[in-house]
Amino acid sequence: MKKLEVSIAHWIIKYRWWLMSACLVIVAVSGSGMRYLTFNNDLRAFFSEENPQLQALEALENTYNKIDNVFFTVAPKNGNVFTRETLAALAELTEAAWLIPYSSRVDSITNFQHTRAEYDELIVEDLIPDALHMSAAEIRRVQDMALSDPRLINQRISPSGHVTGINVNILPPDSLNEAVPEVAAYVRKMADEFRQKYPQINIYVTGALMFDNAFSEATRDDMKSLIPLMLLVLVAIIGIALRSYTGTIATLIIILMSMVTGMGLAGWLGIALTTGSGIAPTIILTLAVADSVHIMASVYQQMSLGKKKLEAVSESLRINLQPVFLTSITTTIGFLTMNFSDAPPFRDLGNIVAMGVVAAFFYSILFLPSILLILPIKVRNTTVSGKEFCHSCNRLADFIISRRAPVFWIMSLIIAVLVSGMVRLELNDNFLKYFSRKYEIRRATDFMQENLRGWDIIEYSLDSGEPGGIHQPEYLSIVEEFTQWYRKQPNVTFVSTITDTFKILNQNMHGDDPNFYTIPDSRELAAQYLLLYELSLPFGRDLNNRINVDKSATRFIVFLKNTTARDQRAMDARAREWLKNNGPPHMFTYGSGLSIIWAHISKRNIESMLGASFGALIIISALLILALRSFRLGIISLIPNLAPAFMAFGIWGMLIGQVGLALSVIVSLTLGIVVDDTIHFLSKYLRARREENMDPVHAVRYAFNTVGTAMWVTTVALVAGFSVLTISGYNVNAQMGLLSAVTISLALLLDFFFLPALLLMMDRKAIK
Repeated sequence: MKKLEVSIAHWIIKYRWWLMSACLVIVAVSGSGMRYLTFNNDLRAFFSEENPQLQALEALENTYNKIDNVFFTVAPKNGNVFTRETLAALAELTEAAWLIPYSSRVDSITNFQHTRAEYDELIVEDLIPDALHMSAAEIRRVQDMALSDPRLINQRISPSGHVTGINVNILPPDSLNEAVPEVAAYVRKMADEFRQKYPQINIYVTGALMFDNAFSEATRDDMKSLIPLMLLVLVAIIGIALRSYTGTIATLIIILMSMVTGMGLAGWLGIALTTGSGIAPTIILTLAVADSVHIMASVYQQMSLGKKKLEAVSESLRINLQPVFLTSITTTIGFLTMNFSDAPPFRDLGNIVAMGVVAAFFYSILFLPSILLILPIKVRNTTVSGKEFCHSCNRLADFIISRRAPVFWIMSLIIAVLVSGMVRLELNDNFLKYFSRKYEIRRATDFMQENLRGWDIIEYSLDSGEPGGIHQPEYLSIVEEFTQWYRKQPNVTFVSTITDTFKILNQNMHGDDPNFYTIPDSRELAAQYLLLYELSLPFGRDLNNRINVDKSATRFIVFLKNTTARDQRAMDARAREWLKNNGPPHMFTYGSGLSIIWAHISKRNIESMLGASFGALIIISALLILALRSFRLGIISLIPNLAPAFMAFGIWGMLIGQVGLALSVIVSLTLGIVVDDTIHFLSKYLRARREENMDPVHAVRYAFNTVGTAMWVTTVALVAGFSVLTISGYNVNAQMGLLSAVTISLALLLDFFFLPALLLMMDRKAIK
């Protein structure tokens, strides 16, 4: 192995000019693919085509229609919607909303289709036809009707009448990437114009389409702010640690080349960036530091021991080639396991970062030596003794060597205590809180939930079992019972059901007698009422979004507020149980909707990623056993490699208690990273044992002296890099960055304390 390492190192030095030129060509060619990078605005990008909840939602939407909407929450500052001025402004905003690009339907209290009977005729008209010319008595009458209609309360008007809402259905073309920003820009401009024209009214804009736009904006915001900040942080850390302009510049060049290569290849492969994959450049910048730092730290150490620059670079390549290769391949394996994620953006993240890590390895061993040989390097004179190269590492080594047993057992106790915190973890999430309050969409949606309607929805397609079966009184009675059951459930703000329409029509056709606010008592009457009603509806206000073509099923939508993923899963489970016990078999169905898909994806993702992480651990362990040529040490390495992630989850369980989508990929994301320091420490330890014939005590000290400083620097860089993610306004990235930083910090703690103590306790035999 030593001869092979020497040969490779000499070959790299000999052909350094050719290799440097080849690297520059690769960067140019691969980087040119960045012009093809696009942003995916569709929040459904987080769901794979195989996702059963997504398939159910698409089937429901193919039957009715897709709910892509913009929602205006209108709040007059005087706290009363029912004034002539506010109603007039609301009517104007309702009409203007029809001009929003791709709008297909606009619903508000002003154009709500109110029904009444005149003799045998059904009159269907706008609830508020001309607000400016309404008398005070007429406004009071309209207010009483609106605040007593279950089809409006907590959906278009708050129970106290202080807030109202306008819903705009959007039917964009097949591609959302162009339509979403177009609609969002138009809506924001329109809202600003109305705020200026009506300063007495507050307007808040939310809706599914605005969330799509927020996903794209969050990705762009992170790339604009996090990448420059990450570069500044890394330059500062490397500059302080290496105290060398040459080392800092060389490292900066390598990490930029790695990032450009990874992102360029993503462009060539047609990978669209999302909020899940948009942090890839920041992670590549962070991970690309490690290889360069280890190589340069060894160069400086060799030069401080009196070697010439060429000899020092060659020796650094020789002693670091194997560990750098192993750390790169294990990190790559860790990120590639993210392909088992149920969320495609995490697959893209894993693939982009994997490409960047591979590029960083090749640039570090092929391009970096050339830069170091070209640029001037100044190393301060230090003592020739390798033992004194790192005084702090020496003291730490002496401490652990002299107190190996207490350190081992104390660290074992710490591991056990922290890992035990995992029992407090529960699979839970809140999709709305993925965005911090710095985003307008979060503030607007919070206001809407606090004052009007819920954000989360559960949808059902309730099948009657036959064409035209929705007119059957038996079917409508079960739907009505289901409606009343749901309205009694906690956090339910509104239930959209066809039975409310049938009941009001039955009342209308009996002289508006409240005693007839019931389900029609015959199929023929129900069919006649519904036909008469549909014929009276104006263009764009039909019932196609609530009833299927052959009238065999109706759409049933439940709105909830302030609920978590666990709440929604539990709610749907109770609803299915109710349908199973109270309805015919053909009516039984599963809840659908984007909220339900989000509620299930965390659970699905954790289950898929745990299996992938276990497989990655087996592969990485096998690689370490082969590379280290020691089954015993390969098995020993499992503990410091796997424990950090479990310890971090334990801390999270003690402090937070909930694991969502962001944290479901942490084991895979950090597994390959935390292995790095273990590999470098074990590599130097084995080199001392095999090449220098040292006993375990002196081998541990040698490992600390030769790689301790580099481990500190790379860990600080990694922790700083992932900590930068915590300032992201998209909380999935922020939480991912925080837990990754904690995991990597714990990995260094174990590699500096637990691993050497473990080696001293268990590795007492001679190693050949």
